[in-house]
Amino acid sequence: MTTYHGSLSVLSGHEGIHPAGRDGLFEHHIWHHDLGLVFLAALICLAGSWVTLQLFRRAAGVSGAQRVGWHILTAVAAGAAIWCTHFIAMLGFDPGVPFSFDPILTILSLIVAMIGAAAGFSFATARMKFAPLLGGAIVGLGTAAMHYTGMMGYSVQGIVTWNMPLLALSIIFSVFLSASAVHLMLRAANTRKQIIAAAFLVAAIVMLHFTGMAASHFEPLGVVLAEPMQDAVKALAFAIAGVGFLIIGAGVASYLIDARVRSESYEQLRHMAVTDSLTGLPNRVSFTGRLDHEIDTAKARGLKVALIGIDLDRFKEINDLRGHGAGDDVLRTLAARMRALLREGEFVARLGGDEFAAVKRMQNGADVSDFLVRLEAALYEPIALDEFHVTPGASLGVSIYPDDATDKNALLGNADLAMYRAKSTPGTNVAFYDPSMDEVVRKRKNLANDLRQAFDRDELDLHFQVQKSVSTGDIRGYEALVRWKHPEHGDISPEVFIPIAEEYGLILQLGEWVLRKACARAASWLPPYKVAVNVSPLQFAHADLPKVILEILVETGLAANRLEIELTETAIFADKERSLHMLRQIKGMGVTIALDDFGTGYSSLDTLRAFPFDKIKLDKSFIDHVDSNEQTAAMVRAVLALGRSLKIPVLAEGIENSGQLAMLTFEGCDEAQGFLLGRPMSIDRIVSAGHLSLKPVMSQTEPVEDRRKPIEDNVPEKPGKAAAS
Repeated sequence: MTTYHGSLSVLSGHEGIHPAGRDGLFEHHIWHHDLGLVFLAALICLAGSWVTLQLFRRAAGVSGAQRVGWHILTAVAAGAAIWCTHFIAMLGFDPGVPFSFDPILTILSLIVAMIGAAAGFSFATARMKFAPLLGGAIVGLGTAAMHYTGMMGYSVQGIVTWNMPLLALSIIFSVFLSASAVHLMLRAANTRKQIIAAAFLVAAIVMLHFTGMAASHFEPLGVVLAEPMQDAVKALAFAIAGVGFLIIGAGVASYLIDARVRSESYEQLRHMAVTDSLTGLPNRVSFTGRLDHEIDTAKARGLKVALIGIDLDRFKEINDLRGHGAGDDVLRTLAARMRALLREGEFVARLGGDEFAAVKRMQNGADVSDFLVRLEAALYEPIALDEFHVTPGASLGVSIYPDDATDKNALLGNADLAMYRAKSTPGTNVAFYDPSMDEVVRKRKNLANDLRQAFDRDELDLHFQVQKSVSTGDIRGYEALVRWKHPEHGDISPEVFIPIAEEYGLILQLGEWVLRKACARAASWLPPYKVAVNVSPLQFAHADLPKVILEILVETGLAANRLEIELTETAIFADKERSLHMLRQIKGMGVTIALDDFGTGYSSLDTLRAFPFDKIKLDKSFIDHVDSNEQTAAMVRAVLALGRSLKIPVLAEGIENSGQLAMLTFEGCDEAQGFLLGRPMSIDRIVSAGHLSLKPVMSQTEPVEDRRKPIEDNVPEKPGKAAAS
């Protein structure tokens, strides 16, 4: 090894000079390369290109500081791969004259390669239409700049001339192929397309190098002396390759570590997505997938699948008495017990709240019976909570595929119906789906769903039944009665859909709708008769009822003294003190209050003594035989006498014949309503009959002072209230 002017110089071991054009355009750089070093350079190029593009894909998949970090790693790997490929290939090339490498320009070429890669790959991930192509082109330009910077540092003892068309072609190859590689890599949906993208990047590096070398021509300045230094050259080449592989390996390690972390994070997220966080059991999503799998397996093998719906019986009571922490402990304990009893082909999940579901692959009824026995034992075994023991218990509903249903949704619905029957039947913990019994519940559920939509579909309406003075026959007011015209089933009786509304949590919405519509329509009546609206016990259980009534009065413009609220004793007895307080608030607005269905409930004199009701409504059941049954007539006389003594008017419901009306007239009843006096009718029919007229639209607002009375609790208590309380 001989040093010239501080540079590394190697004398060629060949005797002649091999210009580019002597044996063909590319022959001199094909035949005058050390094939071993060329193969080594190719390995670096292949490995580096693959790793570079994988790192680049990772950078494109993140944002912010993570993207910057991955871009730096990509640039280092790309720059090292490109530069090592070039430098090792140059070491393997025999120009026919002594050569040396300028250390500054050689190191500069490495920096140029990394900067070009960093700029190009960063630009390729920008949110621009042609960013991948333009970014890839920048990578190609950076690679070309690296090559020709390195060639500037490649000094020979001779004259170097360049074929400019070939030089330009080498740059075009680099730009076009690099742009294609980056563009393809960002859109590679599978490994095959990623390999194609990597092949384009390899082609860009290779075509740049060999076309660039073909563009160069070396002429010696004098006699070339041979001084073989092949071993030193190869040692240097392998050293550079080793460093290159280390850098690329660092990129591979970073990628693999990140891939593992991502895989673990994904697995954690997947686990969270399909697992109930409180109990560790599979959640509803996981349960649905498992049920699908079990049904498919049963279908393929000719087996059956039992789906068991599980609803805890006393979980709300535990929460209320011991707190939600105790409730969570109960759920965790039950989940652990059920998980421990599972065998092959069995599965338990928590669907939410206190609701679980179990699946059992089965061949006969004995299989599911054994599973149910184990579940019941786990659910009914007492649970220790600090110093207390609780036994939550549960209701289980069983539906079997394919006996009860052939698809998942129907199977779930049938199990739910059976579970509902088990819960509502005293002494029954487990119920199997029975179409003859459970279809009634299904119809009720379907009606409940239809009722939810009836508000928006304008299927509800109000009819009004007249209330008249018994002695004079004058109209005193009208009671608002809700009607539902179902699009398929026609008119549905309130006796059917009101209990459904109460059962499925729709009564508050329905009650408020009736109250608002009744007040709005009554505000337009002439003469200004009263309107009576029945309030459900469930409505009355909500403390905001007085506020709702006041808001509706203000909104509709109805005077408070024209609204009468009807409620039963059942609504009051649930929480008597709170109920009486609410009644005083409502009465303080000026609204009158009637005690409905008197005689069918508690009929407590204490209730009448505790609150000054404005009216007593005698139930229809007392009127049906009042003209033919002396015992019934005596009861009616007693109620009428009670009303007179308390100075509370009595209204008799259900008057259907003249004999009933005559008896009530003789006994001094104040008011009455029933089919004899008038059937429930729409407001249009009432107007057409001439019983009332409607105000013009512009004058349907009553004086503000009549309807904006504040909520007050100033109704005087009757004597003896404190003692009764």
